[in-house]
Amino acid sequence: MQKPLLVTDFLDRARRYYGDHEAVVATTGERFTYDEFGERADGFAAALAERGIEKGDRVGVLDPNTHYHLEAAYGAMQLGAVHTPLNYRLTPDDFEYILSDAGVDAVFADYEYAEKIEAVRDDVPTEVFVTNDADAVEGDWESFDEAIETDAGFERPEMAEDDVITINYTSGTTGDPKGVCRTHRTETLHAYLVALHLDISDDDVYLWTLPMFHVNGWGHIYAVTGMGAKHVCTRGIDAGGIFEAVAAEDVSYLCGAPTVLNLLVDYYGDHGDVPTTGDNDVRVATAGSAPPEAVIRAVEDDFGWYLSHVYGATETGPLITTSDARRFFDDGSSARFGVKKRQGIGFLGTEVRVVDEDGNDVPQDDATLGEIVVRGNQVMDRYWNKPEETEIAFSDRIEGYYHTGDLATVDSDGMIAIRDRKKDIIISGGENISTIELEDTLYEHDAVADAAVIPAPSDEWGETPKAFIVPASGDPEAPGTTEEEIVDFTREHLASYKVVRRVEFVESLPTTATGKVQKYELRQEEWDDEDRMVGEG
Repeated sequence: MQKPLLVTDFLDRARRYYGDHEAVVATTGERFTYDEFGERADGFAAALAERGIEKGDRVGVLDPNTHYHLEAAYGAMQLGAVHTPLNYRLTPDDFEYILSDAGVDAVFADYEYAEKIEAVRDDVPTEVFVTNDADAVEGDWESFDEAIETDAGFERPEMAEDDVITINYTSGTTGDPKGVCRTHRTETLHAYLVALHLDISDDDVYLWTLPMFHVNGWGHIYAVTGMGAKHVCTRGIDAGGIFEAVAAEDVSYLCGAPTVLNLLVDYYGDHGDVPTTGDNDVRVATAGSAPPEAVIRAVEDDFGWYLSHVYGATETGPLITTSDARRFFDDGSSARFGVKKRQGIGFLGTEVRVVDEDGNDVPQDDATLGEIVVRGNQVMDRYWNKPEETEIAFSDRIEGYYHTGDLATVDSDGMIAIRDRKKDIIISGGENISTIELEDTLYEHDAVADAAVIPAPSDEWGETPKAFIVPASGDPEAPGTTEEEIVDFTREHLASYKVVRRVEFVESLPTTATGKVQKYELRQEEWDDEDRMVGEG
């Protein structure tokens, strides 16, 4: 028989089997069982229905990983409304664009961020505005907790697994965000894969360090819920708070971009004997760029955590590969670092390829660059109202595969390793230079805390590598090193044509809320006086 795959099944299952078990630890200190969590989600669904929200309407959720996000998401989805999570680090202008582009009908916003929506409410189609603290928000906002006390009921509409149920906006590293449409089917199958490949079980205690807005928290709002595990909520990233929560709540699992891991490593180094576990062993999943070997070593050897490196994009679920292939390394061996820095092998049911310009697979020599393309049940349905961009995304080099824009090599075991973004590669004097290789080298310098390398315009070479460096001293005016020393350091470790030619010390690098460095912003500033964003090298 065939049963429709619906995201509502995840909370239904948790309520059926784990109703009286703790489901959510709120940032306020409140604790909710799955029965209580479900009742609050039901209340929000009824409140939305009272206000005219129906199947297919878009409901925005702007929230920093509190229990309200979980309740608002499931409340909306029980009506067949489209959960549209919003990045809380965006500006009012960004929200005006997204709310208008998606045609958002109702929005829940945390009190700390509601003013950004209030600033543009007269310019967007949204008509229903709900917050978790109406007294703390200027303007006409309804209270979430009061709204869910309604006596009105609601009926779930008939839903099909191919109905769009979430729209996740890209992080905007290359211009205006695009709305990534995901269906009940894609969300469900991705959550199954997450539960399997990241070993989620009903006795897990999951700490929300990863933003829930980011592709529904990598699908963890579904997988953790459906397995009947426990959510521990947060209000953003605080290294000391993460260690405290891990110990106090016996956290067993969390996720974090390499930048988050760096914060934890630095905090641990600065504060000495910090408890890193409670009663449970801890595992951590990281994604984005590969963390440096020194960070992996600190997380595993100093914290005692087990690290998995996964990879994907907003358009792909996100997760499509994992480096957690234990037949390729021994846990205690230094060889594990070489594997864990790679993006790895494809998830079950996921076809991940690295292809050349003609759509042919590159040789498994770990040297030939190609673009990562993917085909799988977790890949997006389409971009919202952008058919041309959708067509290009699925047909550039090879028909029927989503094209990630990431350039990678493949080793003899079939494990991929990203070497660069297609648009970030530096072509200097006809030579291709990997910015990732340069950044990895810079991380080995004691005076470097963070680094991003981009192509800078060069009259001689067309493009030349420039490094933006956050010094370990924290002070770009007193970085503890010099531009000349940095240049010489790269010359000592790399081929001469790969050497960094320009260096700028900065307080911080522009990043998305998920920790990705926005090289697009750095390139824009660097190429501001040029008539194009690439050199003719």
